[in-house]
Amino acid sequence: MKAPRKVIEVAEKGKVKVQKGEKRIRVMLGGEIVADTSKPLLVWEVPYYPNYYFPESDVRTDLMVETGETKSSPSRGEATQYDVKANGSQGRAYTFRDSKVEEIAGHYAFVWDTFDHWFEEEEEVYTHARDPHTRIDILPSSRRVRVEIDGVTVADTSNGSFLFETSLPTRYYMPKTDVEMSLFTPTDKATYCPYKGTARYWTATVNGETYDNILWGYDYPLLESQRIAGLVAFYNEKVDIFIDEELQGRPKTKFS
Repeated sequence: MKAPRKVIEVAEKGKVKVQKGEKRIRVMLGGEIVADTSKPLLVWEVPYYPNYYFPESDVRTDLMVETGETKSSPSRGEATQYDVKANGSQGRAYTFRDSKVEEIAGHYAFVWDTFDHWFEEEEEVYTHARDPHTRIDILPSSRRVRVEIDGVTVADTSNGSFLFETSLPTRYYMPKTDVEMSLFTPTDKATYCPYKGTARYWTATVNGETYDNILWGYDYPLLESQRIAGLVAFYNEKVDIFIDEELQGRPKTKFS
């Protein structure tokens, strides 16, 4: 029987979770692979998702120059900052040389959006590292979903797809034909999810009031989320949603 993956938790002025990863992780900048490891650490620097830390032996430290700046973390200690330079491109990295979390000493982390490409095995990953404890299930449902904004029904469907994602409220995706799209105006906002892809948004105008970026959808979702292609969903936190005419509570999340 395979031994369970080791999880290390450290509590000191907050809690840092560190887990040994098993995927090969690569980071690319200016056409160069600047880090390549099959022994990453996943470190939850924020509650919602981890960051990858790389052993020093698997990092192109010859491309790194100390900036002379440091950044303090109450849970991890003081980080030394680096510029990473490759073929005219520049990214940022850091390491905790005397970390309060023993397991991350001797490892480097990279600021995700300052690098060109990230790969888990041979698949490119976007936005941030995937959380191995996050699961997404998308299930078609014939239950009636009705959405109200300021007492006005703006969507009504019995042909939805319910998206269940770890640690988030159920999202009710529905065809645009079951939404009063005449009340919605597309915006320039876009957000990115490593599990679903790139979302675009619409603002609602109801009873003379504007509700910014309250509806979103994925035109070209990633492979594991193909079932929501072309569908749209509302923030449960900001609208009234009725399931089979039973009003659902508004959850409290980072999107509230």
